Amino acid sequence: MNLEIADKPSLKECTSLRLGGNAIIGVTLKSEAGLEYLPEILAGCPGAPFVIGRGSNILAREGELALALIGLKTQELPEIIREDSTSVTVSVSAAFPLPLLLHFTSEHGLGGLEGLMGIPGTVGGAVSMNAGSFGTEIGNFIEQITVFTPGNGLLNKKADEIKSEYRKFSFSGEEKASYHIIWKVSLRLPKDDRQKVRERMSGIMRKKQETQPICAASAGCIFKNPAPDAPAGMLLDKCGFKGKALGGMMFSPMHANFLINRGNGSSEEALELISVARAAVKENFGHDLQLEVKVIP
Repeated sequence: MNLEIADKPSLKECTSLRLGGNAIIGVTLKSEAGLEYLPEILAGCPGAPFVIGRGSNILAREGELALALIGLKTQELPEIIREDSTSVTVSVSAAFPLPLLLHFTSEHGLGGLEGLMGIPGTVGGAVSMNAGSFGTEIGNFIEQITVFTPGNGLLNKKADEIKSEYRKFSFSGEEKASYHIIWKVSLRLPKDDRQKVRERMSGIMRKKQETQPICAASAGCIFKNPAPDAPAGMLLDKCGFKGKALGGMMFSPMHANFLINRGNGSSEEALELISVARAAVKENFGHDLQLEVKVIP
């Protein structure tokens, strides 16, 4: 089948923070052919379209949610489509897991993305929020995206039609579409020594394991850094939020900018902790912390 439809999918089951109620429907696209039927399916659903990816950057509210979840589940592997003396262009499905893409680049001696080690989710999800870490942002390497919008179908957008900012991504024509789906991404990556790429990746992974709760039920960093010299984690730590808990939710004892679910947390507890933390940082340092995680709906 080109797509699958599920009734009342649980956000708790498909997000890394393990919170949330039920959407109206869930549509999983398994091939490009499934895109043909998607607009008609969504037109018959009162819920707002929302592309879920692997749910690694989402805080979903409880209850019945007026959402139509869209997921991608294709079997395509990354492919080298172009090469010159210094770089290689890799085409990869938006549904492909980001950690597996990093394995692919290390095996082929391609650098640039090492800083993204330890970030879960899909390639499409990484692009949609311009995922970054350790000085790396995936947007700096995008050569082209293939994006689906209702009414226009699949379109290729070149680098000069794409705008990547800090944890933000947009493309020309996006404002005219009720929703869009990143379908495929082309990344231009520099050639490098395979062993050196692996060593850099291993070093970054070790640092993250020592300082971040990468195995916990979290949605990654909750807040954006308000300034280069004022990382959100440091501000939260100085305000006493490292290890601060409310019910089943807690700011990680390892890194104050990670909110984790201890197993029985709720969205209400998470949102209350976020609210209290924002107020404390504003009062003590004057910074208005902006969410990096997406709160839905």
